[in-house]
Amino acid sequence: MPEPPREPILTLPGALTAYVLLLALIHIVRMLLPYDVDDTVIQMFGFIPKRYDSTLLAIDFPGGTGAKVWTFVTYSLLHANFSHIGFNVLWLLPFGSALARRFGPVRFFVFMAVTAAAGALAHFVTHEHAVAPMIGASASVSGTMAAAIRFAFVRGSFLSFSRGDADAAARVPALSLLRALQNPRVLGFLGVWFGVNIIFGVGSIAIGADGASVAWQAHIGGFFAGLLLFSLFDPIPHAVPDAADASSPDTSNRG
Repeated sequence: MPEPPREPILTLPGALTAYVLLLALIHIVRMLLPYDVDDTVIQMFGFIPKRYDSTLLAIDFPGGTGAKVWTFVTYSLLHANFSHIGFNVLWLLPFGSALARRFGPVRFFVFMAVTAAAGALAHFVTHEHAVAPMIGASASVSGTMAAAIRFAFVRGSFLSFSRGDADAAARVPALSLLRALQNPRVLGFLGVWFGVNIIFGVGSIAIGADGASVAWQAHIGGFFAGLLLFSLFDPIPHAVPDAADASSPDTSNRG
């Protein structure tokens, strides 16, 4: 029997391709709108913590009551420019691709929505009275990175030194949360990721940037959601306790 074709590791799955095209299409449409109309779109679909303020100083934002619900997700579909989209897509290429292959389209899109909502919640808790809209898919991107590290370093997966084709690399059994947090490679990744976000946070405060600052709290909210909720979305059985991972020596026989 001929060996089945192996899908290249960098080929984008359909779900991720559709997601990226959606982000680009939304931004292109916004570019064609007059400035004041586009500003209304951002006000209506961006996440604004002040929208939930019930004090006498509350502002009447576009969208009414409905916007208090949908903006927990829709903000993640809006971006400041194509560079903003490109930066998020750059991180989605390895992590989002693996997750989309593993979850399938429906689980993947729901996961992106849930992690976006978690990022919005984290931003709200830390910016309760902020008027500037938060936009961008960074919280969801952070969620995919967190979820992917649950299986990324397992032998045969996409960040291990020994892997097969893209689909096989995305479907290796994942580590439990406890085992993942005991894995040196995972801990190293977590240290670097949180360090970079802390630098972004301190930098935005030191520079005094306004609405253009990085919403690093939303990143952390999305990241924790992806890390903790991964098992609820994962259709692949977890690794058995003695399963080998990429950080352990390979003692398998080779013909």
